[in-house]
Amino acid sequence: MLIIINFKNYKKGKQVLDLAIKIQKYLPNSIVAVPSPEIKEVSSKTKLKVYSQYYYNNTNSGTLLNHSEHKLSFSVLKKQVEVCKKLKLKTLVFASNINEARRIMKLKPTMLAYEDSKLIGTGKSITSYKTNEVKEFAKLLKGKKIIPLCGAGISNKEDIQEARRLGCKGVVISSAIANSKFPNKILKSISE
Repeated sequence: MLIIINFKNYKKGKQVLDLAIKIQKYLPNSIVAVPSPEIKEVSSKTKLKVYSQYYYNNTNSGTLLNHSEHKLSFSVLKKQVEVCKKLKLKTLVFASNINEARRIMKLKPTMLAYEDSKLIGTGKSITSYKTNEVKEFAKLLKGKKIIPLCGAGISNKEDIQEARRLGCKGVVISSAIANSKFPNKILKSISE
């Protein structure tokens, strides 16, 4: 199961590298999406795959595109996915509903994540509150070369297991880890 940890809600004052090192300890195969100024340091001091949170040329492995906090018009999104392909960067594109996912599929991103913006940061998992939609989304990508992920409210091991059961190949987690006072606890639980 692919786990992508987005530092988008990371509280100021904490060290991005410190959290990345903890993530590497428990989830060494995960991908971290960090603020652009932190990419170089996290890339050089960990073995994690590092993505930028939005489109930048200085990414290590890939980039997140069309997140609910940074929505793009379809024409801009299309151009950015094309540029990333030319640069051999992986793309994780977010869709806020099934219709948007159908449209984005045509761009053939590396990964496509279904994420309901109303559930982001609430601790209410999309796997519990939008079960049928997650299942429909995963079915839509079955047999395609695009990796289906889900995000929004993913907070624990059970949410990740449910995402797998619904057909997703991975999850995007943010607040549950980035804002946790005890990230080691959740990271250890997820890793088991």
